[in-house]
Formats: sequence, structure tokens, C-alpha cells
Amino acid sequence: MSPIFRRTEKKKPAERTVTLIGKPGCHLCDDAQRVIEKVCGELGAPWEKKDITEDEELHRAYWEQIPVVLVDGEQHTFWRVDEARLRRELTG
Repeated sequence: MSPIFRRTEKKKPAERTVTLIGKPGCHLCDDAQRVIEKVCGELGAPWEKKDITEDEELHRAYWEQIPVVLVDGEQHTFWRVDEARLRRELTG
């Protein structure tokens, strides 16, 4: 069967992982964290924070885009986090 028509099981928010990639002193990172804390807190989704100043690979990959938000390891957004869009991603 074609992957387009194959059904995949929808994950619950608690089974997803949101990752915030940023650095200290970044006001956009602080804004993004507030949105992530709110949405993940309301939905019961786990989240983590990674600092590009402590990880050379993350620094090379994302230094021009921070903050970057990943959902289950895939890039969801960067710079500004839209609360409604993140909520849809986690529940949709």
C-alpha cells in the first residue's frame, strides 16, 4: 500500500517530545520557552531545553535560527513560536 494511504497511529501529546534549542540571554528564546511551557503544561507533553553554547553540532546547525523548536526530533518552527500552531501539532 502506498505510504500516502497508509494510516499511522496518532500519538497523544504525552507521547510527543518538544525540544527548545536556544542560548542564554536570548529574549526570543525566553518568549519561546513561555509558550512551550504553557502549551506542554496544558497538554501534558514533555519538553526539554538544549543550549547551543554547550553543543557544537547544535550550534553549527541552528545558530542563525534560534530559538528552534523540534517536535519528536523534527523542526517545527524557529524564531517565533505560535501557540495555536504548536497546540495543533501536538494534538492533531
